[in-house]
Amino acid sequence: MHSKEEISHDEYQKTADWLMSQTKHRPQVAIICGSGLGMLADTLKCQDSFAYSDIPGFPQSTVQGHAGRLVFGELKGKTCVCMQGRFHMYEGHSLCKTTFPVRVFKLLGVDTLIVTNAAGSLADGLQPGDIMVIKDHVNFPGMGGLNPLTGPNDDKFGPRFPAMSGCYDKGLRCVAMEVAKQLGVANIMQEGVYAMVGGPNFESIAEARLLHRLGVDAVGKTTHTHTLTPFLHVYETTSVTHVVKSYEDSESVNHDGVLEVGRLRSHTVQQLVTELISRMEINNNTTTDNVA
Repeated sequence: MHSKEEISHDEYQKTADWLMSQTKHRPQVAIICGSGLGMLADTLKCQDSFAYSDIPGFPQSTVQGHAGRLVFGELKGKTCVCMQGRFHMYEGHSLCKTTFPVRVFKLLGVDTLIVTNAAGSLADGLQPGDIMVIKDHVNFPGMGGLNPLTGPNDDKFGPRFPAMSGCYDKGLRCVAMEVAKQLGVANIMQEGVYAMVGGPNFESIAEARLLHRLGVDAVGKTTHTHTLTPFLHVYETTSVTHVVKSYEDSESVNHDGVLEVGRLRSHTVQQLVTELISRMEINNNTTTDNVA
């Protein structure tokens, strides 16, 4: 169990102020890149980039496939900030730290959060290389009391009891499916339910079967801790990198294989996110009613 850690509004603001003093970019969209998908940041124009180690208050990413840079730039007429690498509970970070950048992004003026990740398939219709748009989640650590919203609530970031029923923006999901048709990849893309588990080990076969019976389509070790500190517009997509094996299969999943499949599908994810951003209508006057 992680020790309790609280981060003050002033600490978030200090990081946001430092970033705004270092770049002229004022991002409207934040993109969090999953394992093997950090190339999304390379598509940004007029880049300003910062190593996490140089940013006041930022945690450090220790996982292979996560570069550990924050990149600002322009993409399809929108100003973006891109995380090349995220932070995980299994690295020893508190959940306040894993979600630290999300609240900083809000203070920078970000309106829309796009998250990509790599996950294992539990559903018969999802194969390695497929893309799943997340429509809902099951937060197992949260059910056990591990939640970044635990502790005193900061009303400047939103209400004490935010609703999760609409945290994955339906409009963005619909646009993404339309984009997939136009790109000719609709056959590898579908919506589904994602479950977060603690990790770092991959799930046992019995655990995977249990999750599937509970209505879960894909499973991973991160992602919706970020949507527990939600923006008004959240879009998440999962690259399916492996299928949980049966007892009869001799091969075991490993992280190198996850990264390899992620790289093979990275161009498609890049096209999808780029076109999605180009179609976004950014509202700079949104409220923070659902931002916690």
